[in-house]
Amino acid sequence: MNLKPEFVERMKLLLDEKDYGLFYKTLDKPYFNSIRCNTLKISADELKQKLEKKWKIKQPLKEHPEIMVIENHLEPGEIGKAPEHLLGYYYIQEISSMMPALVLKPDKEDNVLDLCASPGSKSTQIASMMENKGVFIANDLSLDRIRILSTNAQRCGATNIMITQHDGINLCARLSRIGFKFNKILVDAPCSGEGTLRLSPKTASMFNLNIIKKLSRTQKSLLSSALKILKVGGEIVYSTCTYAPEENEEVISYILDNFPIEIQEVKLPLKIREGIIEWQGKKYNETVVKCARIYPHDNNTEGFFIAKLKKVGEIGVGE
Repeated sequence: MNLKPEFVERMKLLLDEKDYGLFYKTLDKPYFNSIRCNTLKISADELKQKLEKKWKIKQPLKEHPEIMVIENHLEPGEIGKAPEHLLGYYYIQEISSMMPALVLKPDKEDNVLDLCASPGSKSTQIASMMENKGVFIANDLSLDRIRILSTNAQRCGATNIMITQHDGINLCARLSRIGFKFNKILVDAPCSGEGTLRLSPKTASMFNLNIIKKLSRTQKSLLSSALKILKVGGEIVYSTCTYAPEENEEVISYILDNFPIEIQEVKLPLKIREGIIEWQGKKYNETVVKCARIYPHDNNTEGFFIAKLKKVGEIGVGE
């Protein structure tokens, strides 16, 4: 895989040269398809029995039997054309992408917001965890993306999802004005996508530091806005599929330094690495070590970043 020298240099600073070598080899490693059983329609055991009639199925995480890996070599489109997929029995989803919802732990009594929801992988996972109960709003900006989100929600039978089409920051401002608040929010923020190189090699050619800096500003605004409609004592999970510290620890450090927020420990059934507290001369809030970095060579997955925050005080109008 051809990577831009600037990207390689940054990754070597994050990983060290030996570790980077393992990372780079993994980018070209054969990749097995992962799926998530949609427990709104079928149990994990039932789905496994059905799929094992044609594929070799592995459940890599004992505590999460709904997470499955198909170990066969599949023809293009085969996994999406299968009757079980069309019926909504499973969702095609990368394993690391399933982790933010597991950290959020939505319950059927919760009021939940997925601020940047399309295409619906995490939204349908949240709906499943909530057993189609509670209050759940899934939002996105683009009408085309809303159509995809709606289609996936319908296929999966996720009937507790209320879909809204708004700019995330404006939606938070509107809800704040009427005093509507959530006790759990997911901000799976738009990002540079560095962690998706295995599934989307073209991302390598799109690396651009100016875009990363612009995204960082947007991410800080999105997360700041979401905090204003989070109840005191409520929890918010921030996630990206990038390695860029500007879009990860820098965003969390900014939030910790400016709002009544505490960072929580992230516990996952995958190998995770701590957040970094310094990057290219910038020192971050030292508690960002509690953030989780997921690397492909540690778990044979894509890359991800996850932080869990708890609101411990009210936020003033001008904050």
